[in-house]
Amino acid sequence: MPEQSRVWAEARSSIHPIRVETAGFEGELEAEVMEGQLCLSMPTRIELAVELLKSNNSLVDAELRRKLEARKHPRIEGRLREARPLPGSRCLLRGDLTLHGVSRSLEVEVLVRAPDPDTLEVEGEKTIDMRDFNLAPPHFLIFKVEPTVRIRAKLVGRRRASNAPHNRTGE
Repeated sequence: MPEQSRVWAEARSSIHPIRVETAGFEGELEAEVMEGQLCLSMPTRIELAVELLKSNNSLVDAELRRKLEARKHPRIEGRLREARPLPGSRCLLRGDLTLHGVSRSLEVEVLVRAPDPDTLEVEGEKTIDMRDFNLAPPHFLIFKVEPTVRIRAKLVGRRRASNAPHNRTGE
């Protein structure tokens, strides 16, 4: 459910933190019971349009779109390659994040829950270094931005009527 799914990103600068909050994930969440616990499964994939990233500061937003080359690379994409259940409704996910046309393998621990039989929620957090995606940290007139960005996401998917009981989607 794109309107309920969110991503928050925070980067530090020499003056103040830069925060981005955005709804609008699209994609497909697949889940199954593994070792007695709900966990994501293949072919989970998510996408977010770069143009949706907003910080409530038009100068920061323009620089963000420029740095990300939004016209050339309009989408950020995540694809799951492997999932393993962990204690406490958590899963360890391994997958690929494509940002700015560069794909990198990442590992992240997430919380997976089904608040009702038709809804799946996934929450996780990861710190990335923008230089790993061939992105130079932005700098504005009088301040510089640190290269690490803390990203937190909450994905909410609803079951499709035609899918098996454990399949849910964010589309």
